[in-house]
Amino acid sequence: MFTGIIETLGRVEKLEKEGDNLHITLSSKITPELKIDQSVSHNGVCLTVVAINGKNYTVTAIEETLNKTNLGNLEVGMFANLERAMVLGARLDGHIVQGHVDQTARCIGKEEKDGSWVFTFQYDAALNNVTIEKGSITVDGVSLTVVDSKNDSFSVAIIPYTYEHTRFHTYNIGDTVNLEFDVIGKYVARLLEFRG
Repeated sequence: MFTGIIETLGRVEKLEKEGDNLHITLSSKITPELKIDQSVSHNGVCLTVVAINGKNYTVTAIEETLNKTNLGNLEVGMFANLERAMVLGARLDGHIVQGHVDQTARCIGKEEKDGSWVFTFQYDAALNNVTIEKGSITVDGVSLTVVDSKNDSFSVAIIPYTYEHTRFHTYNIGDTVNLEFDVIGKYVARLLEFRG
């Protein structure tokens, strides 16, 4: 379980294919605090630490994960948003995030405001995921509030701190991001579907 509050960025140091799996080696300032078998969110995807070597650690993404997220687009030198699992009893500063990506979206708008940025993302509405105005959404692992909800798109406003300390400063029109929709909203939508 995560909160969507990004701790730091990890730099991709090595990518190694093994069958349908992808071993991703990253360097990060949190590496010395990691342990084998620990869960870490990478762009919103919960992955298990399988090896630690000095300042680097390795996680493995299976084919299912690569097909449903943007992790297959990673290249050496790129950065990933990182968050370790939440500590039970600590403050929940973002919202409840499972680290299970629902689908990807494409950045279709990036507008600089006076001291902030507004990003717009479009997703496939056929997968029946929804956003609501002032509801929670996770974009590449970042807990955000929806400011403009449409049937197949939404916008989020990004403060300077988030822009500088996450991958948001690297996004351009056309880039693919991972989305995790609000877990409570997903359960409500599913229950309504059953009552149909």
